Amino acid sequence: MRDPLAEPSDLIRSVSRALRVLESVGRAPKGLTVKQIARRCELTVATTYHLVRTLAYEGYVIRREDGTYIVGLEVADRYRELVTAFRGPPAVGESLRRAAMDTGYSHYLGRFVGGQVAVTAVTEGPRSPYLEDLVPGFDEGAHATALGKALLATLTAEQRFRYLRDYGMRPFTSATLTTAEAFEADLAAGDRRGMQLELGQFRQGVACAAVLVSPDKDMERRVVLACALPAGEMMTSARAVRAKLLTIARAIADSLAADS
Repeated sequence: MRDPLAEPSDLIRSVSRALRVLESVGRAPKGLTVKQIARRCELTVATTYHLVRTLAYEGYVIRREDGTYIVGLEVADRYRELVTAFRGPPAVGESLRRAAMDTGYSHYLGRFVGGQVAVTAVTEGPRSPYLEDLVPGFDEGAHATALGKALLATLTAEQRFRYLRDYGMRPFTSATLTTAEAFEADLAAGDRRGMQLELGQFRQGVACAAVLVSPDKDMERRVVLACALPAGEMMTSARAVRAKLLTIARAIADSLAADS
């Protein structure tokens, strides 16, 4: 939801409308007609037609034979560029791939992007349950994931309170922490453990562990490493998981430092 109070005085309306059109088309995998797009974006049909034609010319939407529009391949190109930028130098990607190969677990990097916790890199492992939501750019549920906890743990208590107030504490499962008090106690336990942890708080039967890779005064430069595995395995392997994560985190920290 856009904040009307944050609208810049020099907002270019045509660009804003074009992005709204693209967002609407992206939410409709079966395609939308110009009239449907206009209705969803609260625009005139004439304005929508011009915007759609421009987006189609640039490759961001595609017109199908039945007259509906779907997302174009240029969007995929921008997403690949985003993934590459988020992940960092190639050595980081190699460390994640090696970790997934050695352990069989899916590994994730996360950082603050625009002040919001986001997944920035993913390498799937065959022993981990598939989590379709956890892809580069995912920016929800920080309170329910170990990755999010590890990043929020770097904030002050006041900053965390504001973050949880602004983004909420949606109950993903019955085990999700939904109060700031419970969350603070959980983070404190993670600090003592040397690893933030969640068991079934984001997805039933799945556990996630995370450690800090790069502390920094600039919150946008802080990076965390996480892995996901069946909850039963975490119960018996937490120490081994922590040791492996710390080893991988050091390698990734070295790669990031060499690239800076």
